[in-house]
Amino acid sequence: MPKIASQAKRLRIYIGEADHWKQHSLYHAIVTKAKELDMAGATVFRGLMGYGANSRIHTASIVDLSSDLPVLVEIIDSEEYINKLLPYLDEMLEEGMITIDDIEVIKYGEKPPRR
Repeated sequence: MPKIASQAKRLRIYIGEADHWKQHSLYHAIVTKAKELDMAGATVFRGLMGYGANSRIHTASIVDLSSDLPVLVEIIDSEEYINKLLPYLDEMLEEGMITIDDIEVIKYGEKPPRR
C-alpha cells in the first residue's frame, strides 16, 4: 500500500456547541464552508468537559448536563487552502479560539480491491 508524506497546516477552531451562524450551528456552517472551498476535509469533535475565556465549566456529566459543550473543528490542508478559509472565520466567530500549526502528514493509499 503506497504512502505519501507531506507538510501541511492544522487549523483548530475551539467554539461552543450552542454557537450559531445564521440559521445553522457554527460548527456546521464552518464545515459547510470548508466543503464549498474544496478543502481536503474537516472533523468536528464534541468535548466532554472544558472551559474558555469566561471560565464557566461546561460538562457532559449526568448531574450537570450542559447544552453548550466544547466543540473542536479540525481541518488539515495546505497553507493556501487554510488561508482561503480564514476571512470567513473572521466573519463567523464572535468568540472562540483558532490555532494553526505546521504538521507532517502521512497519507496511506486506498487498499486494492479483494479478488
